Amino acid sequence: MNFILKMAWRDTRASRRRLLLFSLAIVLGVAALVAVGSVRDNLRQAIEEQTKSLLGADLTVNARSEFPAEVAAYFGTLGEERATEISFNSMLILPTAGGPTRLVQVRAIEGNFPFYGDFDTAPAGARELLRGGMHAVLEESLLIQFGLQPGDKVRLGSAEYTVAGGLRAIPGEAMAVATMAPRVFVPLSTVGGTGLLQPGSLSRHRMYFKFAPTFDVNALERDLRERFKEQRYGYDTVEERKRELGQSINNVNSFLSLVGFASLFLGAIGVASAIQAHIRQKIPTVAMLRCLGASARTSFAIYLVQGIGLGLIGATFGAALGLAIQLALPVLLRDFLPFSLELAVSWTAIGQGLAAGLVVSVVFALLPLMEVRRVSPLLTLRSAFVPSAGRDWWQLALLVVIAALVFGFAYWQTGRLRWAAGFSGALLISFGVLAGLAQAVSWLARRFTPRGLPFAWRQGVANLHRPNNRTLLLLVSLGLGTFLMMTLYLSRDTLLGQLRVVGGGDRPNLMFFDIQDDQVESLKKILQAQGAPVKDHAPIITMRIASVKGQAVADLLKAGDSRVPGWTLRREYRSTFRGALTNSEKLTAGTFTGRVGEGTEVVPVSIEEKLAGDLKVTLGDEIVFDVQGVPVRARVDSLRQVDWRRMQPNFFLVFPEGALEAAPKFHIMALRVADAAQSARVQQAVVREHPNVSAIDLALIIQTIDGVYTKASFVVEFLAFFTVVTGGIVLAGAVLIGRSQRVRESVLLRTLGATKAQVNRIMFAEYLALGTLGAAVGAMLAVGANWAMAYQVFQVKWTAPSPVVLIAGWAAVSLLTVTTGLLSNRGICDHPPLAVLREET
Repeated sequence: MNFILKMAWRDTRASRRRLLLFSLAIVLGVAALVAVGSVRDNLRQAIEEQTKSLLGADLTVNARSEFPAEVAAYFGTLGEERATEISFNSMLILPTAGGPTRLVQVRAIEGNFPFYGDFDTAPAGARELLRGGMHAVLEESLLIQFGLQPGDKVRLGSAEYTVAGGLRAIPGEAMAVATMAPRVFVPLSTVGGTGLLQPGSLSRHRMYFKFAPTFDVNALERDLRERFKEQRYGYDTVEERKRELGQSINNVNSFLSLVGFASLFLGAIGVASAIQAHIRQKIPTVAMLRCLGASARTSFAIYLVQGIGLGLIGATFGAALGLAIQLALPVLLRDFLPFSLELAVSWTAIGQGLAAGLVVSVVFALLPLMEVRRVSPLLTLRSAFVPSAGRDWWQLALLVVIAALVFGFAYWQTGRLRWAAGFSGALLISFGVLAGLAQAVSWLARRFTPRGLPFAWRQGVANLHRPNNRTLLLLVSLGLGTFLMMTLYLSRDTLLGQLRVVGGGDRPNLMFFDIQDDQVESLKKILQAQGAPVKDHAPIITMRIASVKGQAVADLLKAGDSRVPGWTLRREYRSTFRGALTNSEKLTAGTFTGRVGEGTEVVPVSIEEKLAGDLKVTLGDEIVFDVQGVPVRARVDSLRQVDWRRMQPNFFLVFPEGALEAAPKFHIMALRVADAAQSARVQQAVVREHPNVSAIDLALIIQTIDGVYTKASFVVEFLAFFTVVTGGIVLAGAVLIGRSQRVRESVLLRTLGATKAQVNRIMFAEYLALGTLGAAVGAMLAVGANWAMAYQVFQVKWTAPSPVVLIAGWAAVSLLTVTTGLLSNRGICDHPPLAVLREET
């Protein structure tokens, strides 16, 4: 063993810099892995340590309408402490003349909520002022936006409140929650006379409970679900919130896991490429060792030690870099987490990253190392390495081990068998496709080289099938690198594309809602007078599903084998009626009916196609709706595809005109204003006359979402950066490692009369063929992987990537291949032919 270690060290003297350069691929791969694992562990630890403050109470009960007196009385007997809240949207107005307005979420609260965690305000005592009096705690962003200070006045509806302070944080809610509508907390006792809440207004009612530490909250939750089954209240406990957060974090980790998976295996490909080229150069050394009495096992052990050292160095530096990255990620993710994230070194993640990096490096290095076992002492007399004939069963066994390792690592990263099978299957299929392509290219180059091409181009094509060609190595390395990087890039676009808002043109950019029947005509006149007529008007009727295809909802919910998701049966639907489809809808099945006669027994209804799939209904099926106590029989007459990203009224259920006009309802109106000044004038005019009506400035919403998109994009780009850099190193490394072989070939060509320009054109032709082919196939494989991930992993609608993106990726990899190849081989024609020819004798 002493000889093996010494020989392994001495043999690296001429190639240490090159091997260390290639270990950078593993460094970045392990860094991404450790960073992702550390953040994941810190998130789990934070959830465990802050369980109570995740909800602020032991139990929360949610309703979309006021709790009936008997229900409220029963709830009044539960728990050691209780708190009540009503939340709704309204317009915040500065009482100065022409003061600005802002859509806010009003949270009218009574009691000591939150029972756990801090109601963080500035100044610190602002929460106490909410126990009575006309005080309000505003989101801190509102104070900054309007230059407000504690003691200033603001108006909600017809009531004027004194600003008590700014809200910094509240248990269980991330900063991003307040992005669309900032929160304003007021005492519940002050809401009654403000005109903010009208019959039918959109509001949510909550009750919060605190129990003794030993009380079984989950058992009470089950009892309440059974006791108030018909009311279909929503319930939230600490344990349920932990599960939901864990699931949400798992969904975020899906992308992070893809980053770690891609980065580490790109690094593994880089190490395998480097080891293969290194071993090819060391064949004469191995043959000499065999002549001097070293066994095949000893020779193999020498280079195995080098491979282990390469992996160990890369994994160690990668773990250190990953630890540094961990310090940045919580800062980037802070706005999207509903709790504070304390930094702690995750030794488990570091250990796992080290082990994974080392194991992957060694296993992938073993494949090219297998050639060492078959080197004959006779090769000291030969000028090229000729492997012995016959099938190497150890290599086949190692391929099986690599396939199992890829699957095991994918399962470890994702925690799901289906995802692991998908990730590893995509990688192995890509490897097989690229290896087959390399064989096909070599075969075609041997048989179909066009004789009309110039000499340099014919020679470049011939290099694809010559002895000791690097077609297989380069095509697999370039193709897999392109595949992994493009898959990550396209997946990033798939995720971030969900945040983009379709807007612009002449579409509405201001929306009013919570409009009562008797306010419709008055509001239209106000808008007409302000030069902003209504472009879109929709009545909204709240309803629930009573039965589906003759089966009562209660029976469907009781059925343990029901394939219908519970949320589709429990939820309250806000539906509309109209005579035609809008430009955000597309009919996919059936015929849309725009009007029915009065007294129609079975009303034809149009259902959004995904909801129809969840409800397991199709054309002709009957659904009975409970429209605020009145049963309405409906028949599925058509299915629609809805673009929910359009900032306009969209609905799951659309009824025809003539069916629901008599039902209690409220209205929503959309219009377009020219600029922010007109938007402010219109909102002020409406709120003065109708304080219960709320407005959404879609231009402001788009700007706000763009801010969220920018933050999310930066986080994703930050994580994807490591995979891109790793891929770049692998692609460049795959080209760089052939320099020594290029020196020998160029000298021989120069000896036979080739010029430097011809040698450079030969290399250009070869690298261009390999780069373009590998990049093209890798990009096509990435499109297929992105399609599968959109549906199976991220569960979003797949959108075909832009051809510009694919062409740009293909061109970038091709350019990198050719440029790196030519730059790395600069000066090879300057080697004296005699020195090289002596090595051949």
